[in-house]
Amino acid sequence: MTVTGTHSTASSAPAFPQDRTCPYQPPAGYPELAARGPVGRMTLYDGREVWAVTGHAEARALLADPRLSSDRKNPSFPVIAPRAEDQASVDIPLLGFDDPEHARQRRMLIPRFSLKRVAAMRPHIQEIVDGRIDAMLAGGDQAELVSAFALPVPSMVICHLLGVPYADHDFFEAHSRALLTSATVEEAAAAREELRGYLHRLVDAKQTAATPGDGLLDELITEQLTEGRLDRDELVMTALILLVAGHETTASMISLGTFTLLEHPAQLAALRADPALMPGAVEELLRYLSIADGMIRVATEDIELAGHTIRAGDGVLLTTSVINRDSATYEHPDTLDVQRSARHHVAFGYGVHQCLGQNLARAEMEIALTTLFARIPTLRLAVAPDEVPFKPGDTLQGLYALPVTW
Repeated sequence: MTVTGTHSTASSAPAFPQDRTCPYQPPAGYPELAARGPVGRMTLYDGREVWAVTGHAEARALLADPRLSSDRKNPSFPVIAPRAEDQASVDIPLLGFDDPEHARQRRMLIPRFSLKRVAAMRPHIQEIVDGRIDAMLAGGDQAELVSAFALPVPSMVICHLLGVPYADHDFFEAHSRALLTSATVEEAAAAREELRGYLHRLVDAKQTAATPGDGLLDELITEQLTEGRLDRDELVMTALILLVAGHETTASMISLGTFTLLEHPAQLAALRADPALMPGAVEELLRYLSIADGMIRVATEDIELAGHTIRAGDGVLLTTSVINRDSATYEHPDTLDVQRSARHHVAFGYGVHQCLGQNLARAEMEIALTTLFARIPTLRLAVAPDEVPFKPGDTLQGLYALPVTW
């Protein structure tokens, strides 16, 4: 399986991030760190050492601790890749704020992502999934699953939810990729500004439209922007975060989840025999794959944890892929088991910053994977597993492409 380079370091503390050698397994150096204890040290690309948390119980305790901050404007907040070197100059709603500001931002959005609202969206998600599979089947007996299915499904769903024209998907998908994968801060900043400009123009169009739309962006314009409860820049950045996160993460989970199940035929057979297992299987895939591999925080006060003192100003890295395989929490954690109860994973985070869109992501994954394997029962890889290209460790984990046939 092909992947590109890893940062090197002269420090004795292992590097973060490291590249996976298999797209559904943690990098080799991460479990080694976990073997030393639930809290250790890792070195970032710029040589800074941060605390690395690998224990499940310790991670959940820290993620619920208000002394651990998500404020990227804190001068001590760690930078994990060159593309993020300007993070202190950018207001990032939801992700880059602590309470009470974070809670205010979240309250505006929660109703649209509730279980009830997501349940009401399921028929529309099913329609999108069926439409993409129809198109794949009409094209012959093979397809590239990322571009044909895994990416367009969540992209269409988040466009529908936000009120963003899907006709513009090539533009925002390309700039989203650049924002998450660029090698330099200049390239990432340029992509972010292109997205901001696009969303500013979209807000202009919605404000002058003769008939109001019914998307979340329209709702925020009417109920928050017009009423003076948030300013235009915050509205645009909130939409940007939701648009990018709303399709990139779920697309990675659908494609990598498909690949992983194809590589574990006994687990796939269990799902085929009992489709009611799929909701639990989604939780297990979220645990097992941990595509957002590393949550970064900064301590604002001293914290005692597992025999260590995390000092105020210290960076803290929560290594998701290892936390979700803690043997103290999960029996045989390195085994994919679609019948296990994996609900306490931290793939969506934990505490006040737990992923706002988790209900929607679960619904999309359940519908996409259930329907894909039911409608194409002979689905299989069209290339050898080690020919499937996947992403390096400094971005969301996932596949660049997934050639399949049937």
